[in-house]
Amino acid sequence: MLLKQTLLITKNTQKGSSLVLAIFILVVMSLLGAALLRMMATNEETYVYEVLGTRAYNAAQTGAQRKLQQLFPLNTGLDSSMCTAGDTFSLANIEGLDYCSVKVDCLEVKHENVSYFTVTSIGQCEINDEATSRVVEVQAKSMN
Repeated sequence: MLLKQTLLITKNTQKGSSLVLAIFILVVMSLLGAALLRMMATNEETYVYEVLGTRAYNAAQTGAQRKLQQLFPLNTGLDSSMCTAGDTFSLANIEGLDYCSVKVDCLEVKHENVSYFTVTSIGQCEINDEATSRVVEVQAKSMN
């Protein structure tokens, strides 16, 4: 009889503990899931900026190379008239750079019949209101 009473008392005092434990586990798992979703969203955003940054850098490189090709065309002499400021190129026809543009400035300084050029190219890419830009600056001189 004493054993039966002890078992009843033990059963009655532990009646809600499994419910509390289950709720605790659900809350902890929900918090872990929310943290994981937030980390994934942050990683996605970082990846987008990394890709846009790489594209903007390549756009800036493209603009600088284009301006240098205009200044120093193959098989001809220097064409310093191409050193102008504020040239803007659209790169919409280049695969991978179709949401990018580039602005190129050129500065010429002459010293003792030698021309020194500073070409500054700013590449900018924008997709869905996310924009990134990179700057490339190249210095060159004529071989006079």
